[in-house]
Amino acid sequence: MKRWQFWLGVPISAIFLYFVVRKLDWAAFWFSLKTANYLWIIPGVAVYFVAVWARAWRWHYLLKPVKSIKTSVMFPITCIGYMGNNIYPARAGEVLRAVVLKRREGVPISASLATIIVERIFDGVVMLAFVFVNLTQLAKLAEVVVPVGKWEVTIQDLAIWGSVAFFGALLIFLLAAMFPKVTVRIGQWFIDRLLPKRIHAQTSGIMHKFLDGLESLRSPANVLMVFITSVIIWLLETVKYWFVMHAFSFEVSFFTLMLMNGVVNLATTIPAAPGYLGTFDAPGIAVLQADGIDKAISTGYTLVLHLALWVPITALGAYYMTREGIKWSDSLRKEN
Repeated sequence: MKRWQFWLGVPISAIFLYFVVRKLDWAAFWFSLKTANYLWIIPGVAVYFVAVWARAWRWHYLLKPVKSIKTSVMFPITCIGYMGNNIYPARAGEVLRAVVLKRREGVPISASLATIIVERIFDGVVMLAFVFVNLTQLAKLAEVVVPVGKWEVTIQDLAIWGSVAFFGALLIFLLAAMFPKVTVRIGQWFIDRLLPKRIHAQTSGIMHKFLDGLESLRSPANVLMVFITSVIIWLLETVKYWFVMHAFSFEVSFFTLMLMNGVVNLATTIPAAPGYLGTFDAPGIAVLQADGIDKAISTGYTLVLHLALWVPITALGAYYMTREGIKWSDSLRKEN
């Protein structure tokens, strides 16, 4: 609660939530919730956990050059990380799972974080692919405004900015992986000139370990494998959107749900209150409204979908964290 990231995210979430409740027919909204068939959530949750297992396998694959760790070991740590993302601000769960992996397997945190950042970059690229394969549908969102702090941008703007950010980051990381010696020389130049001399050696060590975490990107075959796995992961998550949709009295195409998945996950990169409150919901509702779905039903569906994505993985992550005997305490933070 004391972290500045939390207090930055709260007003942004409040703005997004304002767009959610503005002009909402509350009677129709409650009716959509009362008449929903929640049994459809069960297969949705099941397929989502298959996607989480695939995420654990992808992380295992990226970490292979550093240390080969079984996917069965990575899965609980992945769940802990997603729990952390859901309840702590600023995606602190990414750091949390790197810390837990160090405690369990001795993998340097900087190397783990390198692979986690690579995961996020590939996730962003796939999300953008989901958006741009639906260009016709995206055009309907040209006038949908998303508040970002003091500014207002359209979802199309968000997609364009996201393209520049994610594809630019992917290019930088691929170049860093392919030319490690050049990257070290450039990094060392900045370290020697911009940082105090007393931390030169420590920072250089972190840089080398970070580059170790990028080693899997030196092979085009590995890059293709990670990309294909990322596509499978997000298609599985879209299948969950499809299952939950059947709990409600509307139907849209699978491609519309792919677009929704891409847009909401790009929007959740915007700082927000824990659990992506508002930043997940408002864009998702906007996508469905653009496809002609009533706002009350769109809101009910998006709320249930958000909870179905949040509650199971958070509960399982909390269970694994308790089983590991880990607490997000000062002693844990010091390991980072």
